Amino acid sequence: MERITSLQNNRIKNIVKLSKAKERKAQNLFILEGARELTLALSVGYVIDSVFICPELFDKTDYPQVLNTISDDIKYEVSEQVFEKIAYREGSDGLITLVKPKSHTLSDLKLNDNPFIIILEAVEKPGNLGAILRSADAAQVDAVIICDPLTDIYNPNAIRSSVGCIFTVPTAICSSDEALIWLKANKIKSFAAELQASNWYHEENYTQPSAIVMGTEADGLTSFWLNNADRRIKIPMRGKIDSLNVSVSTAVITFEAMRQRGF
Repeated sequence: MERITSLQNNRIKNIVKLSKAKERKAQNLFILEGARELTLALSVGYVIDSVFICPELFDKTDYPQVLNTISDDIKYEVSEQVFEKIAYREGSDGLITLVKPKSHTLSDLKLNDNPFIIILEAVEKPGNLGAILRSADAAQVDAVIICDPLTDIYNPNAIRSSVGCIFTVPTAICSSDEALIWLKANKIKSFAAELQASNWYHEENYTQPSAIVMGTEADGLTSFWLNNADRRIKIPMRGKIDSLNVSVSTAVITFEAMRQRGF
């Protein structure tokens, strides 16, 4: 296995470049840090381009078997100094992988007879996207649909904050128009979350095929969803600040739906 000790190595420089969305798109690659995350990606058929291993850190991993099915000719050993340069998180287990992205179209989604969907309009913060994917995984929602995104689903910070749930939750990326047409075609009732709604979220019926539609923290939903959703809902707030983090709001409504469905 080739060992890389120089920060000027071209492969290391390229990993740094892949922190930018335009480079990920141009090279059709994204960065994945962590052995658990790689285990999840492999379990759903992601294709690996190359793996960079820091032995001193990887010796402590809880997933030592993850490398067993990966060809030796795409594995590279790196020094701790080099790994520190390319790592995104503290307490890493010494594994960074370059992975080929998958398609995320609406046609890729496979629904059951009574789906529950989370729709995000123009999500812009990778941390929020990752946190919502964690909630979606915990609730086992059928899909997360990201409309007109302002952040890349393969942003390293989105993957990190999702703790690998990007690989466990069916996800589609599309325009709001496409999402609305898809909802109607699949007879899924939509609930748009907004502060000025007159309907309390917990008084609605989510036991039918349902989708909640969440906007940005700064601006909320656009008029497109406010005018086209079947219902508008809001979360009661008793404090002086009238806004929850969008990931928290999504989790609150999602788990009310799961409560109604008997978990």
